Amino acid sequence: MEIADIFRRYGPAWRRANEGHVSLDRLKVMSAIETCRTEALGGHVAACAKCGHYHIAYNSCKNRHCPKCQGPAARDWMAARAEDLLPVEYFHLVFTLPAEIAQVAYWNKRAVYGLLFRASAETVRIIAADHKRMGARIGMTSVLHTWGSALTHHPHIHMIVPGGGLSPDGTRWVGNKPGFFLHVRVLSRLFRRLFLEGMLALHQAGQLAFFGDQAGLSEPEAFAIWLAPFRKTEWVVYAKPPFGGPEAVLAYLSRYTHRVAISNARLINADARAVTFRWKDYRIKSGDRQKVMRLATSEFIRRFLLHVLPTGFHRIRHYGFLASANRKGNIAKIRAVLGVEQRPQDQTDDIAPEIIPLTLREPCPCCGGPMHIIEIFRRGQKPHNRPKSRAPPKEQAA
Repeated sequence: MEIADIFRRYGPAWRRANEGHVSLDRLKVMSAIETCRTEALGGHVAACAKCGHYHIAYNSCKNRHCPKCQGPAARDWMAARAEDLLPVEYFHLVFTLPAEIAQVAYWNKRAVYGLLFRASAETVRIIAADHKRMGARIGMTSVLHTWGSALTHHPHIHMIVPGGGLSPDGTRWVGNKPGFFLHVRVLSRLFRRLFLEGMLALHQAGQLAFFGDQAGLSEPEAFAIWLAPFRKTEWVVYAKPPFGGPEAVLAYLSRYTHRVAISNARLINADARAVTFRWKDYRIKSGDRQKVMRLATSEFIRRFLLHVLPTGFHRIRHYGFLASANRKGNIAKIRAVLGVEQRPQDQTDDIAPEIIPLTLREPCPCCGGPMHIIEIFRRGQKPHNRPKSRAPPKEQAA
């Protein structure tokens, strides 16, 4: 059972029932997931140089909302980030929004999600730079998630931060206290202020739209009155214990950076009436949080599509000394300050370039021999070569 199966079987009826009310972005996501790893996207045929085993590999859609495509994408991303790891403690921070503001965010995804990134990053940067706390220029990687375990709309930022930073003059490393990064309450108060100031600025610039029960908030005075109570409530910002080491950070990030609203592994059953899936109830403080939910199929599709991001919107962002423009130079400087060796570069340049597109990285599933691409077929075409080995045909992803 896969999301693609649900979309292929019940997506056409859902699109007809919601015609005129579904954005082009969401329709494109549905189409990409439906055709992923099928003949519709083309692919290649690979054959073993030793035993003659054949198999067909269909191309992936590579859409960032597709559950099947995120595993390979995460591995490639993590391999690129491995050279950025430092031999220091790493901390995980989470910034969430009140439910009422999350409703405004749903209709203004690009503007409010962008503000969520900026406000959370600026909060950590300002407090870490305070000489009374750490007095350092830090770096961070932020990842946006927009869902709760039950596919509800719940935008929040997961932030991975090295425990320390460069001194203002850039000559030494300023580390955090062992096991402690920054005071959560201080982070929460500043995040609240920066975010609410940002919401007012967005409203004044005419970048927020309001619908239904919130239509009245388009008036500046009504919006200011509506925002006022949020200045007195506690906003949820929390920090988890430090990771076991840099390698643990990579393993953890691989589960967060390319996660989608629901994985195929959580699906139990689906038919025209309902979809059944596993979810985790975080309201339960102790005991078994695992639950089973049954949603009408149309509601399941609607909830999945709640989390389609605006085209071109980056859900992974780097700040401080990890900002992409100067990341390599900053990491090299920090390693020199810490007195640790630079990580060796990947030695892929020694491989003959003509071998790379012809030989797969994965060996033959039958004998372990090298697999060579013997045919490439385009979108909508069928391969001329079909599996002829005695082993059952095994279709794999490109």
